[in-house]
Amino acid sequence: MRTVLQCCLWLCAMLLVACDAGEPEVGEAVASFENYQETGDLDALQERGFIRLLAPRFDDPAGLPRDGIPASEYQVQAEAFVRYLGLKPRWVYADNFGELGSLLNAGEADIIVTNYSVTKARQKTLSFSTPINAVQEKLVLPADRSDQTIAEMESLVISVPEGSAYQETAEKLAKRHAHVQVEVVDSNLSDEELVQAVESGELASTIIDSNMLDILLTEEGDVVAGPVVNRKRRIAWAVRPSSEQLLAEINQYITSERVTSSVAEPETRDWEAIRKHGVLRVITSNNPASYFMWRGELMGFDYDLMKNFAKQHKLRLSVVVRDTPSAMFDALQAGQGDVIAASMTVTPERQEAGWVFSERYLDINEQLIGPAGQEPLTSLDQLAGRTIAVNPETAYYDTLKALREGGLALTIEEVDGASTEMLINAVANGDYALTMADSHLAAMEATYRDDIAVLYQFEPAKQIAWGLRQEQNALRKALNSYIRKNYRGLFYNVTYNRYFKEKKTIQVHQEYRVEAGRDISPYDELVKTESLKYGLDWRLITSQMYQESHFNPNARSFAGAQGLLQVMPRTGRQFGYSNLTKPENGVGAGLAYLDWLEQRFPARLDLAEKLYFTLAAYNAGHGHVEDARRLAQRIGKDPDKWFGHTEDAMLLLSKPQYARQARYGYVRGAEPVKYVRQIKNRYLGYVAVLDPTQGEPAVSQ
Repeated sequence: MRTVLQCCLWLCAMLLVACDAGEPEVGEAVASFENYQETGDLDALQERGFIRLLAPRFDDPAGLPRDGIPASEYQVQAEAFVRYLGLKPRWVYADNFGELGSLLNAGEADIIVTNYSVTKARQKTLSFSTPINAVQEKLVLPADRSDQTIAEMESLVISVPEGSAYQETAEKLAKRHAHVQVEVVDSNLSDEELVQAVESGELASTIIDSNMLDILLTEEGDVVAGPVVNRKRRIAWAVRPSSEQLLAEINQYITSERVTSSVAEPETRDWEAIRKHGVLRVITSNNPASYFMWRGELMGFDYDLMKNFAKQHKLRLSVVVRDTPSAMFDALQAGQGDVIAASMTVTPERQEAGWVFSERYLDINEQLIGPAGQEPLTSLDQLAGRTIAVNPETAYYDTLKALREGGLALTIEEVDGASTEMLINAVANGDYALTMADSHLAAMEATYRDDIAVLYQFEPAKQIAWGLRQEQNALRKALNSYIRKNYRGLFYNVTYNRYFKEKKTIQVHQEYRVEAGRDISPYDELVKTESLKYGLDWRLITSQMYQESHFNPNARSFAGAQGLLQVMPRTGRQFGYSNLTKPENGVGAGLAYLDWLEQRFPARLDLAEKLYFTLAAYNAGHGHVEDARRLAQRIGKDPDKWFGHTEDAMLLLSKPQYARQARYGYVRGAEPVKYVRQIKNRYLGYVAVLDPTQGEPAVSQ
């Protein structure tokens, strides 16, 4: 039943594959790819260098008759995930849906990626990821039967492909309605072919996912979408049950990708638009001077100053993390943020490149750093013949380059992507002979280590300032006003000393700073294991855990909630858990309750939005969140979105005139609003630190 257009497209695609030896298009079958059997987990796939993505034959792009088929979106997302892992995607195509599970478990592929429903039958042999979509299943009928309900039809034959989720739904309908008969047809049939068969009269009716019907049906067509026959069908990726490592990575990727992509679109804004929106977007870098995670708190000298500035102007702070000066500048120019605050030195080179700076908020001297025990230099001439390792994107590189052009015979060793902290550590370990650091960064390092020394201080002093776009005159004026008022004032001095002078505080920050390769909490492995059972990102649960208990398993609230996730004993017993101060019980009960709450919200909700509603319900109760959703709709907000919509309605429920009309009455709405926002911000901070290469910038809202 493949159309002529499909066949033509297939032939064109195969010719393109044969002619193009470069990177394959999304979803493309690679002719030179020789398949193999592999049933190992992620470590085995990493050794091979590939992840094989499995889809039914009619998902092959050569066979797509029109744009917008959901499978193509899934393919793009799946290939992005594979490349995020540093591996190469390769596609394997099955003849029909029924073969997908058996091919996967036989080691012919590694992940099933298609419009694949989670069913009880499939869950017996496959492990499913967190949902990538949630759809309804609808009956597809000839247009002349569209005004009838299933109960009103005298007889109904529903034709569904063998082994499909549709078959499971149809058989349930047949058990409930005696006049319904199920006809099992060829499992090779695609959704489009099923709709065409109903249109031609070959089939009396069928069942199709709602997201497919949005594309396949037209208003003037001879077939229509009939009654909903399954209100909640989850679409997910599937792996072998033994692929726990791979599944954990998939769940983390899907969750963080959805959360980070749920933020506002890029926009180049000046002060008036920033104040109107109520959010200041700060571009920074993850380092111990500007911005870092300490246990569960967002911290840093630049971060604290910007947070204080935002507070004075009644703004929320949003953070966009970028690793290098050029990446930060690109993000600023693209409108992904409003200002760069990352201990950035004002240099002629940067100004010539188009950077505009605020007034300085810090004066520093660049210093030469070497191993402890070396004699300090008395003049720059002693640098002749020496090699200094620096990142070529830093101001240090410009300083050394100018010295070399002035006739000083020194060697610059360029270390792309390296932070000042990394290079100082490398010098201490003997990997490099010398490096450079700003004086405040060197002072901070010296408070908790004795294996480095300042060998020379460059003059004159340089200025640290915040970076802006050319046209942001009003924002620049507001920042300059803040700097003049606060520079060397009480708040400024206390903040500066905390990060750069107080030895004990700096040591504690260093010990518990969240960074790649280090644990966030003592319970990381426990949370990873338990989160995997529910398809949740363990970093999200860890962020919630810090919010609830600050990682204290013995924490108890005034209301009697206990454990790492602060579960009420009665709730714990409902899910089979007691002794909630025992970490595994507290985490297990909290996750079971979280999952129960998630099931209470409509399946149609976007994954990120459903997470926000679930967290709000965990804090305030499901009933109050539903009250807020009803109120949101009443006041013209979107009840299916949290930020800027339902959260606004939640705040109103603390006012008597709104609480009196709510089914569950008064609620301290500010608490769940703050709860969701802080957990999201902290989670995005974890993602930015632990997975700096993933997706778009980590942005807090």
